Amino acid sequence: MSENKANKKTRIGVVTSDKMEKSVVVLTERLIPHKFYGKYIRRQVKYMADDPQNLCKIGDKVLIEECRPLSKSKRWRLRSILEQAV
Repeated sequence: MSENKANKKTRIGVVTSDKMEKSVVVLTERLIPHKFYGKYIRRQVKYMADDPQNLCKIGDKVLIEECRPLSKSKRWRLRSILEQAV
């Protein structure tokens, strides 16, 4: 087989909940231009991500990547913690 694996999607966001075992909720924001006015609008999405070692705390800035479905709502995996919360 060739090594032409598809690149996995990644997102940078902030942990908003770490109350679950081995899971965190990550809030990501993106700016999109309004179709008519051109003004930028903030869009927010929450992703459920797998954190197998329970390293994340609320307020951490993290990098998550796409993976196979791990449960009903988990389709993302924690890749790294970019900034620790103070």
